[in-house]
Amino acid sequence: MVDLGAGRMAWTYLKADAGGSDASGWGVLGRRIGGNAMRKRMWWAVATLSVTVAAVGCSDPELTTQVVEPAVTLGDTDNGERRLTNLRQLTFSGENAEAYYAFDGSRLIFQTRREGVPCDQIYTMELDGTDAQMVSSGDGRTTCGYFFPDGESIVYASTHLGGVECPPEPGFEMGYVWPVYDSYDIFSANPDGSGLTQITDEEGYDAEATVGPDGRIVFTSVRDGDMEIYSMNGDGSDVRRLTNSPGPDGGPFFSADGSKIVFRARAIEPGPELDDYRSLLDQGLWRPTSLEIFVMDTDGGNRRQVTDLAGASFAPFWHPDNERIIFSSNWHNPEGRNFDLFIIGEDGTGLEQVTFNDTFDGFPMFSPDGSELVFASNRDARAEGDTNVFIADWVE
Repeated sequence: MVDLGAGRMAWTYLKADAGGSDASGWGVLGRRIGGNAMRKRMWWAVATLSVTVAAVGCSDPELTTQVVEPAVTLGDTDNGERRLTNLRQLTFSGENAEAYYAFDGSRLIFQTRREGVPCDQIYTMELDGTDAQMVSSGDGRTTCGYFFPDGESIVYASTHLGGVECPPEPGFEMGYVWPVYDSYDIFSANPDGSGLTQITDEEGYDAEATVGPDGRIVFTSVRDGDMEIYSMNGDGSDVRRLTNSPGPDGGPFFSADGSKIVFRARAIEPGPELDDYRSLLDQGLWRPTSLEIFVMDTDGGNRRQVTDLAGASFAPFWHPDNERIIFSSNWHNPEGRNFDLFIIGEDGTGLEQVTFNDTFDGFPMFSPDGSELVFASNRDARAEGDTNVFIADWVE
């Protein structure tokens, strides 16, 4: 929902020297925290990551529409990915991630940074990768696009009210930290980007918005001084706080039946780590830490932990059966760069590895009928650091 926006979080491996050596940490995520498509290295690994108010769609056709190659069919995988068949690549350059289906399964919305698009922007495309259209203005940085159930609107977060340029990224004066941009607000618009409407207007970070089957939005905010999860109506009214645990709660998604929410989190106990976390958050920063997958009811009650893997697990999404959760994690290699997809029962049983590629796989989402899976990956990249969108048939 990007940036883990804070992110939904990095999608690329950008090498950086640490004292002249290739450190074992890295950055691959960038879904939702700070809206960063993390392209720097981390000392471990974790997953996290617009439209202009005056704009009603993009007037420059070179900005709004990009002719792309049709999907390339890669065929069945031969590396143990028995759950996936008929794998197709939909994008072919740049940093592309957080591709999410429309509720009728007809189209995808995703965020991208590519040639001519220096800062993450929201696009839509057909399921074969054609007809890719920018639905944000190109100003500021955006993250976490999502369709409303009726297909008549989209939602995403943007920093453009804080400035038309890409917001600056932090240096390394305080070690490896991610930005949690306080200029992120959440907007709704028509599917073509017109009719832009601001729906959050609180001081601090509002992002990572996704939508339930009844049209209610769930999102991440620091409006109360911590990274917590909230819900609201599609027009921004009736805001309700759902979590109340010190630490980075975020990346929420409704179950298909709308009865539950899955999210990534880590409760931080009182002490030096919590003090550091709060001090950085006051400065619009977050130092990545290990994350686990949690579930709660839509009113925030009955919170329970699903995984206990001691790694960086993020970007969870429900299977349409409302009982299983797919997510990305490096728990099997927490000091390395390899994130794979895993699926697990809501009760924490039946953990199964889905992808076995030795790069980054993340941001998975099932099609509404469960027959397909879309995800982002560094596999088969033409250029080092490219992250692309892939789609495959799901095998039960």
